[in-house]
Amino acid sequence: MIKRERKEWIIVTFDTTNEALKMDYMAFNIGLKGRIIPVPVSISSGCGLAWRNDISQKNIIKDIMIKNNIKYSSIKLIMI
Repeated sequence: MIKRERKEWIIVTFDTTNEALKMDYMAFNIGLKGRIIPVPVSISSGCGLAWRNDISQKNIIKDIMIKNNIKYSSIKLIMI
């Protein structure tokens, strides 16, 4: 069995699926490599979806959400 190395990620959670999809669409359009994931068990979220990216992109992610009026529930750094 191959073990993946755990890594620290930035995780953005949302109250609605629409906001999660909006974030994914906007990030894709500017070339960010993040993606939608199921919310990790250690975090709770209203819609069950989160958006994951490398922690080095934290400021860019926040800027995208502010500029595009994307409402999020929380931003966390977790090891997965």
